[in-house]
Amino acid sequence: MREIHGTGIGERVAFGPVVRMADALPEPSERASALDPGAEEARARASLSAVAVELADRGVRAGGAAKDVLDAQAMMAEDPTLITDIVQRLGQGRTAERAVFEAFAAFRDLLAGMGGYLGERAADLDDVSQRVVAHLSGVAAPGVPSPGHPFVLVARDLAPADTALLDLDQVLGLVTIGGGPTSHTAILAREKSIVAIVGAADADGIADGETVIVDAERDLVVQNPTVVQVGEARQRIADRAALAAAPITPGALADGTPVPLLANLGNADDADDAVRLGAEGVGLFRTEFLFLDRAVAPDVEEQQEQYRRLLAAFPGRKVVVRVLDAGADKPLAFLNDAHEENPALGLRGIRALRQAEGVLRGQLEALAAADAETEAELWVMAPMVATVEETRYFTGLARESGIRVAGTMVETPSAALIADRVLAACDFASIGTNDLTQYTMAADRLLGTVADLQSPWHPAVLRLIADVGAAGAAHGKPVGICGEAAADPLLAVVLVGLGATSLSMAPSALADVRASLARYTLDQAKQLATAALGADGAVEAQQAARDGAAAHAGA
Repeated sequence: MREIHGTGIGERVAFGPVVRMADALPEPSERASALDPGAEEARARASLSAVAVELADRGVRAGGAAKDVLDAQAMMAEDPTLITDIVQRLGQGRTAERAVFEAFAAFRDLLAGMGGYLGERAADLDDVSQRVVAHLSGVAAPGVPSPGHPFVLVARDLAPADTALLDLDQVLGLVTIGGGPTSHTAILAREKSIVAIVGAADADGIADGETVIVDAERDLVVQNPTVVQVGEARQRIADRAALAAAPITPGALADGTPVPLLANLGNADDADDAVRLGAEGVGLFRTEFLFLDRAVAPDVEEQQEQYRRLLAAFPGRKVVVRVLDAGADKPLAFLNDAHEENPALGLRGIRALRQAEGVLRGQLEALAAADAETEAELWVMAPMVATVEETRYFTGLARESGIRVAGTMVETPSAALIADRVLAACDFASIGTNDLTQYTMAADRLLGTVADLQSPWHPAVLRLIADVGAAGAAHGKPVGICGEAAADPLLAVVLVGLGATSLSMAPSALADVRASLARYTLDQAKQLATAALGADGAVEAQQAARDGAAAHAGA
């Protein structure tokens, strides 16, 4: 028996035989082409188009966040800059396979050097390149194996196209050697309720056919487990199935303290599933899907229709919409497409919107119009707020546009440190734990190389969350959590103990979090929070909370 550590997604467990994902295709030969450049160009364009169509089709079948990711990959396959580079290389006598490989590799290296959001997209380029080269070569693209029996998939990392369409009747669990807690693999695994461990560097030594336990709750992969360990895993799987079948009730602590459980959504099409899974409203509606990959911003009428569809799905319930969160890391021609050396610290969020106020005014106008047509309780918030002045700017503009409830995201340490003054200038705060963690720990949340520093369990992050919670209580204003931290069942209890008044997460996590909250009173949640705050690091904080939870269970 051997234990391998990584980052668990959720708190479920799975076990079974391992099947490893095949290695990538070999690098294409550098031999000169026997065809003229025109014929090679025709081959390359046909394969690029075929792969783009295939990726878009996978996105339609997958839906949800996966569709957005795969649509972005499909656009990579037809990117004009890449095609121009490929054609130039073909003119130098290269084969279509070699030209595609070199052009994608050059662009990948460029993005990797930029870091941040664009750096993490480098892996997506590798996947598209492999698929195009495979199509040109007439062979199957590397992908998820199909051994004909249920298995645990072990891979260096998974491309979004593969993660999106995993056969959940066959794939019992997923272990990746690379990746971090906010990589595409982790995000899609969470959305699809796949038992997963990411960033398990030592999993490279697991062989095909070996039995493993994938224990997401404990951040462990157990290689060659004992009979006792397998029996425990079976019991936890049975307990989880019973939990999933339990009646859906509003989120609350054991003493009756209400904790509304809300959904994070990126598209109005996902609203029905969120309601089915027990979402009491929406804590974060990302509006970027309306704006990305466009030359001009969508008009008010187009936006209004999308917002109306969303609000209509939640009559009488709270729906929190975040205005456009874009900038240099997600460049938009009509907002800000200037190159920045460090886009994570550049013109993004509310900063970018102030530079293009017409875009923000149009979005607020569309939201107010949709609100007037529906019966939901619309709240609107600004992203990446760092100052009181920015808070006042957004709140004033929202009021002027007819928005009744206006708040801010707390994603920067500065906003958390002066939360008492920020909350005095708006109606509510919503803590984005993903960005708050990366800025507090100075560790890019999209880079697996610093994944060990990206944990919201770190006491430095928890202390900032506690400061915001205290400020909310002092002002009598709500403080929600809409980062991925809310989907961790035990951390959710700690967050409530720190002062969070609602939790928003991927809909697939609602059942686990609801059950976890119901085990503790508010006083017990505060005790767990105090224990975590008193620790020296993220691992110690999580263990302190686990020890406290075990003590309560045994009392």
